[in-house]
Amino acid sequence: MRSSNSKKFSDPTFSLSASSDWKIFIMSETEDNDSLEMDSDADEERDLEMTDLVDSKAQPACRSEPEASKVPKASFNGNPDSLFFNDGKRRIDYILVYEDESKNGSTKKGSVMRRRKRRREFFEGNLMTEGTELEVTQSVTDEKLFFVKLHIPFNVLCHYAEILHIKLPIKHNDLVPQSSAHNCISKHFYPDEDIIRREPDFFTAPFRKDLLNHFQLKEREGLDLFTPAMRSRMAFYILSRAAYDVKGDVRKFGITKLLAGGVYKAAYPLHDCRFNVKSKEENCPNERFLLYSEWAHPKNFYKMQPLDLIRKYFGEKIGIYFAWLGFYTFMLFLAAAFGLGCFIYGFKTRESSTWRYCISIVIYNADVMDLLTYDHFMLTVDIGSKEVCDPEIGGKIIMCPQCDKDCPYWRLNSTCESSKKLCIFDNFGTLVFAVFMSVWVTLFLEFWKRYQAKLEHDWDTVEFLQQEEQPRPEYEARCFYERFSPVTQTMEKVPYTSCGKCMRVCCGIGTVLFWILLIVASVVGVIVYRLAMFITFSTSLRSDLNRKELEPFREYITPQMATSITASIISVVIIMILNNLYEKVAIWITDFELPRTKTEYENSLTLKMFLFQFVNFYSSCFYIAFFKGKMVGYPGRPVYWLGAFRNEECDPGSCLTELTTQLAIIMTGKAIWNNIQEVLLPWLKNVLFRHCTQVGSDKVIPRWEQDYQLQPVGELGLFYEYLEMGDWLNSETMYFLCLLKYFISLLLFFPTVIQFGFVTLFVASFPLAPLLALFNNLFEIRVDGWKFTTQFRRIVPEKAQDIGAWQPILQGVAILAVVTNGAIIAFTSDMIPRLVYYWALSVSPYADGSNHTMAGFINSSLSVFSIQDFSNSSKPREEITPAWFNNITTCRYRDFRNPPGHYNQYEFSIYYWHVIAAKLAFMIVVEHIVYFTKFMLSYMIPDVPEALKEQIRRERFLTQDILHQTRITHFKELIKPISEKLQGDVEGKEAEFTELDNLI
Repeated sequence: MRSSNSKKFSDPTFSLSASSDWKIFIMSETEDNDSLEMDSDADEERDLEMTDLVDSKAQPACRSEPEASKVPKASFNGNPDSLFFNDGKRRIDYILVYEDESKNGSTKKGSVMRRRKRRREFFEGNLMTEGTELEVTQSVTDEKLFFVKLHIPFNVLCHYAEILHIKLPIKHNDLVPQSSAHNCISKHFYPDEDIIRREPDFFTAPFRKDLLNHFQLKEREGLDLFTPAMRSRMAFYILSRAAYDVKGDVRKFGITKLLAGGVYKAAYPLHDCRFNVKSKEENCPNERFLLYSEWAHPKNFYKMQPLDLIRKYFGEKIGIYFAWLGFYTFMLFLAAAFGLGCFIYGFKTRESSTWRYCISIVIYNADVMDLLTYDHFMLTVDIGSKEVCDPEIGGKIIMCPQCDKDCPYWRLNSTCESSKKLCIFDNFGTLVFAVFMSVWVTLFLEFWKRYQAKLEHDWDTVEFLQQEEQPRPEYEARCFYERFSPVTQTMEKVPYTSCGKCMRVCCGIGTVLFWILLIVASVVGVIVYRLAMFITFSTSLRSDLNRKELEPFREYITPQMATSITASIISVVIIMILNNLYEKVAIWITDFELPRTKTEYENSLTLKMFLFQFVNFYSSCFYIAFFKGKMVGYPGRPVYWLGAFRNEECDPGSCLTELTTQLAIIMTGKAIWNNIQEVLLPWLKNVLFRHCTQVGSDKVIPRWEQDYQLQPVGELGLFYEYLEMGDWLNSETMYFLCLLKYFISLLLFFPTVIQFGFVTLFVASFPLAPLLALFNNLFEIRVDGWKFTTQFRRIVPEKAQDIGAWQPILQGVAILAVVTNGAIIAFTSDMIPRLVYYWALSVSPYADGSNHTMAGFINSSLSVFSIQDFSNSSKPREEITPAWFNNITTCRYRDFRNPPGHYNQYEFSIYYWHVIAAKLAFMIVVEHIVYFTKFMLSYMIPDVPEALKEQIRRERFLTQDILHQTRITHFKELIKPISEKLQGDVEGKEAEFTELDNLI
């Protein structure tokens, strides 16, 4: 073992994949009991007994601890803004927090406390052996807490910068910069450049220690070669690979395991200052203060984001997320304006339209049963809800019961209110808007690719995945097997064989499919509930609403509405329960698959979670949109589920209104659940934490302890919406903003990609979705920024090239959106039947007239059924038959079937086949037109702008030239002493020969 005072450092992998001394092994989170006090108490007691009985010299070497002295202690120097050790020279790169359990009267066994202490000392000793410097300081507010400050010396930083391929400036970019597009108007929508200055542009190259002098530029004098974000990233890399325990051939390592096992309570890099007060420290950039005042504060809601500063402070991964969210919000302005116009058009024309209906009320002659004859009278009215709501029209149309025995006959005008709502969304403006959104989503994705390419260039992440990303320590620790690498042409260590990898992937796929089938089973259960409760509501609800005090609600509360609302609430509860359970399963499966890099890990987890959430959130919506009311039979011969429950029907207007209601209830329930989890509970935790850690106003709290009192970032990082937490008592403005965002999020509070799916997949049923998404995102950006700058500890900066697996997911949603919106218009709304009737069935040979008209459409859309054809099992009971139902021999139902007395009575009519053919033709034609348009737009809009391609090629050429010249200069410097010596020797020899010649 190396001496504790040695400043040498080893390879960062600590020979994890090639050690001949140890058979490296590390357990996964579920296998390694470290996260749950890794060894059992019985094992620990047995270890202690052996320790007491056996002399230490005679014990076998089961642990190999570094011979490191204890971490030096230092008291707080009273400077609350200090980011340095007590000497004021060594910068703090990371903070580790632990609790001295011997001082808190803990009830845990002494063996547990001793094990934690031993592992902590072993871990810190390894850190110092690797060249890092530590200093521990006791808490000002809690004497049980201790803060270990970690500093990485410059030579260690250089070593790890080479390993991580960190790019640093080598020359100022002297290419002609693009002129600013800001004018006197647009400049007010951008951050003030006098406050947040533009980052200087440099040519960069991966760091090499032998070329150190060429990375230290005059333009960067006074600045550290490595930024705080780079230092934090390298510190976390070291902490992730430092060992904390060795038993035989088992070696355990990584700060993550120590945090899970309670050895440390927290680990985080430091914020550079307080968010609302500038630091008094000299040369402090105050980036946190700038981000809060110019970005996260609600006064800046209309301004563009300072993405370069966000990236510099939080890292590329956070920067690319906010860049995507901002770009998505910007593109929503056009979609929201178009959707609002469509909604206004539907609202204005809901009771007046150029389409005119001619309702034919058909009354059968009950005296002649062998040959049914018809008496007709025609009423011509405007389209909309007049014909349904008018007592003389809709009030005289008697509809058939919608369930067996317990459902009465009802009048068409009882659906007056739902018909009014339907006219707002089911119009030709919705068709135009659905086509527009299919084109919009293509433009959004294509322009985002171009914008992302620009960010990759500006942020030096173009070649990140190929050069910089290192394997995960969990992956390296499992490398038992060898395989031939086609890249290096050598043998390399891998954690599994080809068969083992296939088994892991199949296990993951099987688990995901099982949970998706579980969702389908829950949807079937909700459908059965709907079928059973509709009968119950049909029986009890009508009698309850007949009471005088409830009479005003009679036309608003129907059995269909009551069934839909209660079923939607149950669906929300099931969605939340399954979502929480599956999250743990998805993490376990992804850990089991053992992806190589963190990017691969996140992409795998993202795909699993999205597939599950997509089915979980939208399965009930797909059922209502495309399956409900499609296979119901007719009153005399209905279709039954499981042989017991009659299949449910849509309202006479269609299922479009119910689809909108279902989406609204799911989103509202999700919003309430999210706000309880992400706002209420964290707020209560913050209040309790502040109450329990109150200190006197005269005490000065150091920077690292101020950050410890903040909330940690969630385990899944950017996957979910970030935790809604805050210091409400000290930030009244943000409290108001979060309350306002809460009420908006009651309408739209999904994770952003789920929101994107709602905006695109079902936009034909709710044109206001983009507008609500726009309002939500405007607040979401500022609230998320506020949480990151004021309420969260500083996140470890991470590199990212793009949005990862979300990109193909968004493209898949965009392709699916064309199908879903086309299917909603074709199969869920009444638009296609109207067009078929207007252009085909309203003229000869199907009608007497020669002019296209809507006269007779309602009569053609409601089929006729003779009440004498009811079977005994489905005929309504006499006691529930309304009093007004006298001498009526027929009722109507929604379908396209032949009337009684027809030679093919109750079979599908010619109108039905015309409509089906038109729906399929509409789907095929519209899909092909839209897909062709999307393809052409994708082809015509390149992913990388041509100007940017030229600039990238130019910069690569100049960078290579600079590096070449640098190597030549470096080589000249190396051979200069040798050449001077040789030249001196040659000159000396020449002098000797000259003197000899003179003597001769």
